[in-house]
Amino acid sequence: MQLVIFDFDGTLGDTCANIIKTMQDTFRTLSYPVAGEDAIRATIGLPLEESFRVLLPGQPEEAILECARVYREIFELNRKELVPGLFPHVVETLRALQERGFVLSVATSRRSRSLTGFLHDMGIAGFISYQVCADMVEKAKPDPEAVLKTLRELGVAAADALVVGDMPVDILMGRGAGVKTCGVTYGNGSRESLAAAGADWIIDDISELLALI
Repeated sequence: MQLVIFDFDGTLGDTCANIIKTMQDTFRTLSYPVAGEDAIRATIGLPLEESFRVLLPGQPEEAILECARVYREIFELNRKELVPGLFPHVVETLRALQERGFVLSVATSRRSRSLTGFLHDMGIAGFISYQVCADMVEKAKPDPEAVLKTLRELGVAAADALVVGDMPVDILMGRGAGVKTCGVTYGNGSRESLAAAGADWIIDDISELLALI
């Protein structure tokens, strides 16, 4: 194993509370029925516009794009008051993996500007050698495009890579690219959903990766 490709939201960054609050604030601002926490949590990992398509079925595309625009504005305001952080043992695990010679990257449905800001704010940008964000691919998770792009750009074979994520879409993305996958239960997905997606391993703490690879 040479390369570990991490999801961000729910895997490295604990952004769930920010996402739920911002989604609900967006619905209130635009006078839509406010979705519940469980419904919103189930869309985490999808591109933002796709999340709104799921939560507001039947709305025209211009309404979906307006929701996404308002969400991004509100998210920047909310993150100043509700500061997201890293999950336990993320820094220690990334450092240990890097010291062992692993290349670490991120594949996320978040946009480049947003992810770059979080990585720097959370103090882990120095561990991440490469990133693929929603605005860098044509097809979103669970399509394997982000992983295939990472393998190609870093010159790593699928057999030497691992995808780590908290949602079934992460596992399906990795499997579609022919790489091993590891689900984490501390984020937004359940052990049952990760197993159903076909995860090779499922862990309860990111530090457990160190015993797997």
